[in-house]
Amino acid sequence: MICSFSFSQKKKIDSAYYYFKQAKNYDFKNSHFLAYENYIKSLNIYKEINYIDSIAKCNLELFELIESQSNLNKDAKPYLDEYYKYALKRSDSFKLLKAYNRFAEYYWDNNNISKSRMYYFKALKTVENSKLKQYKANIYANLAYLYTKKKPDSAKIFFEKTLTNVNKNDKNLLFGNYINYAIFFQQQKKFSKAIALLNKAKEIEPTAYKLKYYKILYNNFAKCYKEIGDYKKAYEAYEKYNTYRDSLNNTTQNIAISDLDKKYQTEKKEKQILQLEKENLETESKRIKNRNLLIGSLLFILFTGTIGILSLKNSKRKRKLLEQDKELEKQKNLTLLKEQELTTINAMVDGQEKERKRIAEDLHDNLGSVLATLKLHFENLQMNKEKKKINQEELFNKTENLIDEAYLKVRSIAHAKNAGVIANQGLLSAIEMMAEKIAVADKINIDVIDFGLDKPLENSLEITTFRIIQELITNVLKHAEAKNITINISLYDNDLQIIIEDDGKGFDANAIDSKKGMGITSIETRISHLNGTFEIDSTFGKGTSVLINIPLK
Repeated sequence: MICSFSFSQKKKIDSAYYYFKQAKNYDFKNSHFLAYENYIKSLNIYKEINYIDSIAKCNLELFELIESQSNLNKDAKPYLDEYYKYALKRSDSFKLLKAYNRFAEYYWDNNNISKSRMYYFKALKTVENSKLKQYKANIYANLAYLYTKKKPDSAKIFFEKTLTNVNKNDKNLLFGNYINYAIFFQQQKKFSKAIALLNKAKEIEPTAYKLKYYKILYNNFAKCYKEIGDYKKAYEAYEKYNTYRDSLNNTTQNIAISDLDKKYQTEKKEKQILQLEKENLETESKRIKNRNLLIGSLLFILFTGTIGILSLKNSKRKRKLLEQDKELEKQKNLTLLKEQELTTINAMVDGQEKERKRIAEDLHDNLGSVLATLKLHFENLQMNKEKKKINQEELFNKTENLIDEAYLKVRSIAHAKNAGVIANQGLLSAIEMMAEKIAVADKINIDVIDFGLDKPLENSLEITTFRIIQELITNVLKHAEAKNITINISLYDNDLQIIIEDDGKGFDANAIDSKKGMGITSIETRISHLNGTFEIDSTFGKGTSVLINIPLK
């Protein structure tokens, strides 16, 4: 029986692999429906024998096949969902990166830009926390192209990040990024900048698809020179474009003829090999089947009794272990809830104590001195009433001014309790006023760039967002030794996006001590409560970028 079972398993593995190879061949020959059928057959057999890695491969192939077709009436996403679950279970960063990129492409194709952007940010986080940083430039390039039409400010940031992070030896990616960046400036009618980028691309020699790349390059040169009225250079660029286009067409035809011949020869050989394999499998199957029937008959009675007894004992043992696990899980949950409650209470008490201490200091330092002076003035008024040595009207005016000053200080303390100017002027005004006050000292320049903040947000969200930005700017002032800070805040598709960049000394974001670390843990907690994402990108000597994305629904 054991031999029969082993043979059956091996036969299923061979069949699954056979269907998978067939699907690959059909896919290569553009017979996509036949490829789909064979992938499904392979997937079902791998599921039956529980080959998890092979199941994942089939799911990814099926997703990519369906997603590339318009004639298969089927949603590809469920196959990608299964692959993603597999990658999570394996804790494999490379497979997770694959899944996040495919999700981003899927939602991009379905015009769901916000979700596509979210998965690209997840991919960024994955490459930052693993040994996959060489893929960072590709993700930035995709984000730049994603933002090109609707968020030009963000697109420019990600184009620059791509150029900063790209491996200079990856000439194709570098060439392509210069071309895309140039097209971005063409769309904004900034043709001089576009030409400068095209000239940088011209200095690079691609390692593959040279004719195609140069055709695109000189086509864009011709368009830019035409727009700025330099018709001589436009004509020269167009002539080179035609040369590369004709060469590309001739090369494509030669490759197509060669490929047709190779496909014919390959298909003929594959048919012969598959026929021989099929005949060998059938002969071997009959021989082993006859032998296994004899062995299986002898062992069946013995194993049936043994398996029955073992199954009964195993069932009782599993039931008992399950009950113990449930009880342990219950105790763990109760303990965790108590710890969370204590943490929350401690945080609230600590926050209240800090707030009381701050108000007490404000009252003592600001209001205390004014009231002490006011008391002296009243004593002078009393003394002057009897001796009349000082101008009475002047003394009254000074006293009145002190009363006004005390009132204003009390009012400012009350306003500070409710996030300062946020209570009256809104988030954007609060950020601009904060930037203006900091820049007064002429030691640092702060630029505030906004997009889409035409209406006020919910008050508690504005206060929380202001505190987060205030904390991050304070960190830059204390630690970064920067000369310039840019605060980019935009509202698009119900997503609030904040990008804070400085040109300071940078630091290792992975080496931050969560107990001492510049309030970063507190900021991450606040953003997590808002269901947002938070990422730090810092390089020694090149400054720091902080990316925050907060969904409003």
